Amino acid sequence: MKIPTALIGCRVDRTAFDYQVRLSLSALDPGGTHRVDAELVIETPFLLGDPHGRWHKLDPGTGAALAPALNLFQRTVTGVKVRADGALHLTFDEGFQLCIDPHTDYESWSLSGTGIEPVAVGPGGE
Repeated sequence: MKIPTALIGCRVDRTAFDYQVRLSLSALDPGGTHRVDAELVIETPFLLGDPHGRWHKLDPGTGAALAPALNLFQRTVTGVKVRADGALHLTFDEGFQLCIDPHTDYESWSLSGTGIEPVAVGPGGE
C-alpha cells in the first residue's frame, strides 16, 4: 500500500461526526492554490493521543464521546505511516497522534480527494 505522504503539511479544516468520523485536510502550494484537498473517513474504533501522553479510544457514532477528536481541528499533519496490514498512524503538530487499525469485519478508513492517491482499507486490512 502506498503511503499518502502528500498529507504531510495538510491542516485539518473540518471535523464531522455521525456514524463515521470525517476529517477534511488541505494544504496550499506557495502560489496560494490548493495542492491537496482530502477527506479521511474513519469507520471503526481508533486511538487519539494527546500532547499529555493520554490515549483516548474513540468510536464513530458515539456522539459527545468523540469530543477529544475536536482537538484535531486546525492541527497540521507532520508524519504519516501505513503498516503492511493497513493500519494508519498520523502525527500532528503540538503532539497529537491518530491511530486506526484495520477491522476484521468492516472498512476501517479511507482517504480520497485531489492531490492524493485514494486509499480504502477493507476488512482485515485488504
